[in-house]
Amino acid sequence: QVQLVESGGGLVQAGGSLRLSCAASGRTFSGSAMGWFRQAPGKEREFIAAIGWFGVRTYYSDSVKGRFTISRDNAKNTGYLQMTSLKPEDTAVYYCATTKRSDYGSTTTYDYWGQGTQVTVSS
Repeated sequence: QVQLVESGGGLVQAGGSLRLSCAASGRTFSGSAMGWFRQAPGKEREFIAAIGWFGVRTYYSDSVKGRFTISRDNAKNTGYLQMTSLKPEDTAVYYCATTKRSDYGSTTTYDYWGQGTQVTVSS
């Protein structure tokens, strides 16, 4: 079992920045890739970014590439999503998730999910 807890969400003006954290616990976290997704009201959960266990390989959706940066600190069992140049359309609940499989862009790939953290970007 892996437990994931996101934090760092909040209200920010357009153009601002936030850093989300995802704290993991549970021994099966070892060797897992981590992904970030978001879900806006009335929309499907959307892939944002993913990072492999060693932190070398990263993947981004086109909607956030160049603005968001995913990273992780395995010694702290924590993943991060640095978000810059935020736009109102980035408003959503953000979730982290872990998996030991590939196809990082699919929600069905992931085995464990956090409860989500709200990010609201005002114009």
